[in-house]
Amino acid sequence: MKIYSPVSPEEAVSNIKSNDNIFIHSAAASPQVLGKALADRHHSLKNVTIYQIHTEGKAPYADEECKDSFLIKSLFTGANMREAVEAGRAEFVPIFLSDIPYLFRRKKVLLDVALLQVSPPDKAGFCSLGVSVDTSLAAAECATLRIAEINPNMPRTHGDGNIHISKFHCVTDVNYPIPTHIVSEPTEVEMKIGQHVASLVENGATLQMGIGAIPNAALFAMKNHKELGIHTEMFSDGIIPLIESGVITNQHKTKHKGYVVTGFMMGSSNLYAYVNDNPLIRVLDIMYVNDTAVIRQLPKVTAINSAIEVDLTGQVCADSIGTRIYSGVGGQMDFIRGAALSEGGKPIIALPSLTIRGISRITPMLKPGAGVVTTRAHVQYIVTEYGIAYLFGKSIQDRARALIQIAHPSFREELEKAAREIWHLK
Repeated sequence: MKIYSPVSPEEAVSNIKSNDNIFIHSAAASPQVLGKALADRHHSLKNVTIYQIHTEGKAPYADEECKDSFLIKSLFTGANMREAVEAGRAEFVPIFLSDIPYLFRRKKVLLDVALLQVSPPDKAGFCSLGVSVDTSLAAAECATLRIAEINPNMPRTHGDGNIHISKFHCVTDVNYPIPTHIVSEPTEVEMKIGQHVASLVENGATLQMGIGAIPNAALFAMKNHKELGIHTEMFSDGIIPLIESGVITNQHKTKHKGYVVTGFMMGSSNLYAYVNDNPLIRVLDIMYVNDTAVIRQLPKVTAINSAIEVDLTGQVCADSIGTRIYSGVGGQMDFIRGAALSEGGKPIIALPSLTIRGISRITPMLKPGAGVVTTRAHVQYIVTEYGIAYLFGKSIQDRARALIQIAHPSFREELEKAAREIWHLK
């Protein structure tokens, strides 16, 4: 028996008015039906601003036909938003993932509406934000109007994401699979990078990693490690085999000892089934998960992050290809700095030496307009398939030498020449 009264998606979004500020639930929890219903209303709305980080699935409100009604503020740009950002229908906001909740809680952005996707209520009437608590909890707390899809396929997760059904002003019933993100099998290059990364991970370390073939390859290479812990903004499939085999125990963590901590999760349907009502996994507010003051208290934090390109001084671009916005600042700097401050911590940037077009990712200088996500003062370990460059405390000339050694061999002579001309490399 239902303890709530659902309405149609069209009726739910009829509460939205021109000039409203809207937040859309993040990543795999993005409300697909409400998003379409909102886009279908574009003729009757003006000057609506939409705030979101990366969302999976479609984003029809970012289509060309909606440009006179909606402006999207993209706090982290995913595949469904890149063309809109490039065309000017969406605007990219450079911001640390951990700072986004402050936008709402400190009223820098006044949210009128939060569009959410949640699990059905339990016997006590509590719904779960499921696979994405991250920045979405703060938005749900701060929005004047909370509108939710109730989806039986949304996993019920433990942690901060419980909201009582009475807190929603309007709900609609939906039933569709949560979007999955399947990572392809690692290539030979990615496996070599993963092995180099795994060689840096000490037994008893606390891991943070993103999604993708390189993190998965690194996790696969850790199958003989012991007593690892997880405190990460994102949880993906590669973690599960290490939990099941006893490699990940979380026993040395000083915060949430014995538990996996994450802000959101994205992966296969098996992952969603694994985390459903699993008390081992705690999905928490990203303002806490990515707080450097929290991260630094954990033992041997090993942060594994990626990059688009790295210059010879160690500057890391991870959000753009030149001026073209590709992703966002995200939590890279949160964890790079947190790991650096952790006792025995290791901040790692891992990337292939070449792009898919055969261009060197280690470059004399970043492309014009490229964003520096991790500064050269913060960077410590850079890893490619050719090895590990340790840059902490090194001069620019020493950094150049180390990075040239892990660049693709066909570009090393060119990089050496540039380093001599720009940085007087001897």
